[in-house]
Amino acid sequence: MRNILAVCTKELYTYFVSPIAYFVCFVFAAISGYFFFFYLIQASINNGYGAGVMQTAFGSMATILLFFTPVLTMKLFAEERKSGTIELLLTSPLTDGQVVLGKFFASLTLVIIMLALTLLFPFLTQRFGHLDGGLILSGYLGLILLSSCFLALGLLMSSMSKNQIVAALTSFGFLLVLWIIGAVSNRDETIGKFLSYLSFSEHYSDFSRGVMSFKDIIYYISFTCVCLFATFKSIESSKWR
Repeated sequence: MRNILAVCTKELYTYFVSPIAYFVCFVFAAISGYFFFFYLIQASINNGYGAGVMQTAFGSMATILLFFTPVLTMKLFAEERKSGTIELLLTSPLTDGQVVLGKFFASLTLVIIMLALTLLFPFLTQRFGHLDGGLILSGYLGLILLSSCFLALGLLMSSMSKNQIVAALTSFGFLLVLWIIGAVSNRDETIGKFLSYLSFSEHYSDFSRGVMSFKDIIYYISFTCVCLFATFKSIESSKWR
């Protein structure tokens, strides 16, 4: 655990010693804030409810994270492959699993910091009535679980490439397919349920409404674990190349 924390701390330092973390946090907060205040104004005009504002805001933040998470993961392994420092990393006393988990938790910590910047939103919606704490809890829990899937897949793509841009674009491509694949599920009944189950958005919709489903939690955790295991195998196989 100490080694994982050491890798996590080192990666967080790398994020914040460069403009990446500040830029991503600022732009994410700015875009999320823009959409939130737009929904807030619309609700005030139409006598809407705070719960509806937060549900829509959670959906917007999930979509925004779809674009931002590949930026956070693209350099984690790709940059080290390109510079050659990955050989030093893999021959250090750290295990491959500790390296993968340390980098993953570093990126997840940064996402949590980004989401923390939006905690002002629920307080601003109180003027429309009392907000259910369960809605806020499930919404942010869903965003964290969804982000963990995004980051784990991005980490896998980064471990398989030497180019950061290629890693980011490949990650975004896969994430986009898994995000919209649920829209195709109604076109073919034979594989519709399967495609719907694979869709990130289908599993997140309940969280944004204040419903925490056990099957959705299991899906996100399972997807994250599978991607992290594949990343571990990808790093392990690079030792034999």
